[in-house]
Amino acid sequence: MRYNIRGENIEVTPALREYVEKKIGKLERHFENTDGVQVHVSMKVYNDKQAKIEVTIPMPQLVLRAEERHDDMYAAIDLVSDKLERQIRKHKTKVNRKWRDKEAKHLFAPVGASAAVEEQEEEEFEVVRTKHFSLKPMDSEEAILQMNMLGHNFFIFTNAETNRTNIVYKRKDGKYGLIEAN
Repeated sequence: MRYNIRGENIEVTPALREYVEKKIGKLERHFENTDGVQVHVSMKVYNDKQAKIEVTIPMPQLVLRAEERHDDMYAAIDLVSDKLERQIRKHKTKVNRKWRDKEAKHLFAPVGASAAVEEQEEEEFEVVRTKHFSLKPMDSEEAILQMNMLGHNFFIFTNAETNRTNIVYKRKDGKYGLIEAN
């Protein structure tokens, strides 16, 4: 793995860089091949007290992403590493179960005895409700109003200008985001 570590309002010291590489590097044991994988790490400090770390690891068939906030940057690194590990285990279980009876090249390393026990403990993804609706052509402002009126965190609509499916969503910072499908 190659690391791209950058800091905003914080100097990325050699000790901090080494700690990130050590903690995120432990994730390599879950994969068969990590050659050429680029790990993007962004560290931020707000008001000299709140630390935030974002880690994105784009891989050929999977994008791992996690972010954490904490008063201590080292604690935030530990938390984000644990979150990524849980994501990998959950995804690994799903992929290996899907291809168990087929001969296929796995993205993940073979499951050991202790990991097999964890695999059984992971929950299943179950769709509990399906909704059907038609998408009304509108602009993003009207979609945001509709979303807020319904009290939802996101709203799917057809963009009246492009005639494509778009999604507006409410961000954690209270602002709004727009996803445009191709």
